[in-house]
Amino acid sequence: MGQRTTIGIATLAALGCAAGAFYWVHSKGEPRFPEVVSREPPGFRQPPPAANVADVLPGKSSKPTDAKKSAPPVDTSLPLKAGEILEYSASVSKVSSVANLKVQIAGRGNFSGKSAWHLQAFAHTQNPLRMVFELDDQFDSYSDAGTLVSLQYEMHLSERGQKVESVQRMTATGKEPAPEGATEARVLPGTRDPLGIMQYLRCVDWAKTPEVSGPVYDGHKLYEVRAKMAGASESVTVPLGKYSASKIEIRVLDNGVEMKDAAFTLYLANLPARTPVLLEATLPFASARVELVKAK
Repeated sequence: MGQRTTIGIATLAALGCAAGAFYWVHSKGEPRFPEVVSREPPGFRQPPPAANVADVLPGKSSKPTDAKKSAPPVDTSLPLKAGEILEYSASVSKVSSVANLKVQIAGRGNFSGKSAWHLQAFAHTQNPLRMVFELDDQFDSYSDAGTLVSLQYEMHLSERGQKVESVQRMTATGKEPAPEGATEARVLPGTRDPLGIMQYLRCVDWAKTPEVSGPVYDGHKLYEVRAKMAGASESVTVPLGKYSASKIEIRVLDNGVEMKDAAFTLYLANLPARTPVLLEATLPFASARVELVKAK
């Protein structure tokens, strides 16, 4: 890990809603997130109910050894549902319920001329951890409705009394200037953010496509995420109930090198919505378990 330090629960929250993409906060001497604010991006508006959702292939994968492969489009027979709210409880090592996480689909609308989903996640630490690490974070993603490729990613962070506001407009060409209140993030074609990659993984038809990969930008750095089907019918028990679930193993690569101290397993319920019911994570500081406790 070098000189970098990890914010444990913040990382866990990002991972829980991203299923394998996460952000690192660097130690002193390295740049912090840009402090800009844009709670309501210009041009995002709800379309009429009959609006079509684009279905296009994303750009090239970030895989260094096989850059010509592209990730498949989402399964359009499984549209995401506006208004969906999923609530999770996070445990670290043997300490249960150290944080809660809410992931929701706020709606679908027009974002700079593109049909897009507005995805959100909220993370909060709970006692006893909250007494030593107070965290109240919000993440917002505006992701292409057909591919879940990131258009804009926002982090509104409040950790130990320190607030950071980061709004980043994605561009693969550098030719689309960021609007006022946002900064430009130069990424590879097809890049998703943490919220977009989780929704993308639940939309993949794993029976037809047992492995996918692509670039993920966590708001600080660009990684490659590879996900592979590891089991089609695993028995999983979480606070909300017992499920038969597809087991998806997730690996993260940094500059083409797999991160050995970060591994994740996502369980998607074998139900029409393919709801993420459990995330197991092995992190540098501990093992973690993020379990579904409520779904609307």
